[in-house]
Amino acid sequence: MSNGPVEKDPSDWSTGDEPMTGPQESYLQTLAREAGQDVPEGLSKAQASELIDQLQGKSQRLQEGDQEG
Repeated sequence: MSNGPVEKDPSDWSTGDEPMTGPQESYLQTLAREAGQDVPEGLSKAQASELIDQLQGKSQRLQEGDQEG
């Protein structure tokens, strides 16, 4: 039995082709602004999730947070 959440590939999500959620869009806008990028229009939930993962890796704020502690 797993102790953590199971990560599933976004392309395998049953709802992955639905439009991204409001919280996804809001978080993407924040990450994109920090990365100096634009968020494409009309992303699906799966596409938004993948872009969030990419932008999180570019976020200086999140990188600095990982180094604290």
